[in-house]
Amino acid sequence: MRRPTKPQVFRGLQRRLVLLLLLPLLLLALMSAWIDYRSADNAALRQDAILLRMAPLLADSIIVPAASDEPPQTAPQVLLAPPVEEFLKDRPGKSAWSMSDDVGRVLQGEAWLESAAPGTREPEFLSREHEGVLYRIVSLRIVSPAGDFVMQLADGSDPRQDWGRAILIRALLPNLILLVLAAFAMQWAVRQALQPLLDLKDAVESRSPRDLSPLAEGPAPEEVRPLVQSLNRLFGLVNAQSDSQRRFVADAAHQLRTPLAALQSQVEAWAHAAGNDGVRLQAQDVGRMRDATRRTSQLAHQLLALSRADAHALHGQAGAPVDLRALCHVMIELHFAYAADRHVDLGLDCEPVSLVGQEWLLREMLSNLVDNAVRYTPSGGTVTVRCRAGQDADGRPLAVLEVEDDGPGIAPEERGRVLERFYRVRGTTGEGTGLGLAIADEIARSHGSRLQLEAGEGGRGLRAWAVFGGAL
Repeated sequence: MRRPTKPQVFRGLQRRLVLLLLLPLLLLALMSAWIDYRSADNAALRQDAILLRMAPLLADSIIVPAASDEPPQTAPQVLLAPPVEEFLKDRPGKSAWSMSDDVGRVLQGEAWLESAAPGTREPEFLSREHEGVLYRIVSLRIVSPAGDFVMQLADGSDPRQDWGRAILIRALLPNLILLVLAAFAMQWAVRQALQPLLDLKDAVESRSPRDLSPLAEGPAPEEVRPLVQSLNRLFGLVNAQSDSQRRFVADAAHQLRTPLAALQSQVEAWAHAAGNDGVRLQAQDVGRMRDATRRTSQLAHQLLALSRADAHALHGQAGAPVDLRALCHVMIELHFAYAADRHVDLGLDCEPVSLVGQEWLLREMLSNLVDNAVRYTPSGGTVTVRCRAGQDADGRPLAVLEVEDDGPGIAPEERGRVLERFYRVRGTTGEGTGLGLAIADEIARSHGSRLQLEAGEGGRGLRAWAVFGGAL
């Protein structure tokens, strides 16, 4: 059975963490190698200083016999000074000496140390490889009665000559092994540390699309908990939006059933009457069918407005400046004919004030408030539309929008319930859907406010108002 592959994001995060953890170790290994090299280089300088101190002792090691004591010999004798002998004894196999004539022929010592005579009487240094060992050699030209000679002392124990292998064996190789082991250990540790992310991924993937319950925050580590909280907040918003849509569909199906059934029965009665010769439709039948059609159209319009005004659906949408006084003038013109037919005095009392919001929503809110006031105000009553500027306790500007009538009003115990969808006060006459105030309250909430209901002036009628922040 093929194992499921891990998400690319998780693999990238795991690889990034392992690399970030291994990078300091690699830098430390390189720094250790550099320190070893510097120490080897310092040791080589000290070794050159030792060879330089040995140079005068080499000159003292040549013994030229007096002419009166012994007959002349081909070459002087060499009696190495004790420090030179000790130097050679401490470095067996990695040190050598020689004495050559001025043309480079080795007279005594190691034959491979042949070399041309230095140009001056000052010690000179050179490097030469012999049998796989790189030697550091000091050469000194000696002028004696027997002629000119060259004394050489070689040292192959210079740490600088062997620093590459030493660093590889003593520093880089152990550090490389440590890095490999650390990589496996870190990969395992990172995988264990990131396991809560995989568990969270599995928990989200295994959920049903209808399951919007919050994720458990307890098992999540402290670093992952903000992500879980953000997901839970998102689930809450989506759940609220989904519940709102479900309620909307259910309420729409329920409320549309009654006017559509009435419209269907009226049309069927009309068709039946029209099918009988000599039977004429009465005006009241046509009026009832017209009212049912108007009610259905109004209900569909209000349901659409209610769905579009949902506070969760509008979350994150940018607003624009809205002139409330101009909006109130438009509402007066729009409802003036309807108010005149009902013999209701529709008036306006507005101050110049603007706010940042959704103009089409504020228009729908004000239209529902005015329509509701005119519809339930008896003949001869008054309805007044107002807007004004204000300030809160901290001096921030506010905008107030209200509609007041002198109709029958709403009892205090009913004012909270009339803001619910499709709720109508018992005993209310006239046609209505119970959506006007609910739509107005939903739009107010989407703008950071709430619709307030209270008695009108003198305790008569109803005053519906909302206070909006962000006035211009």
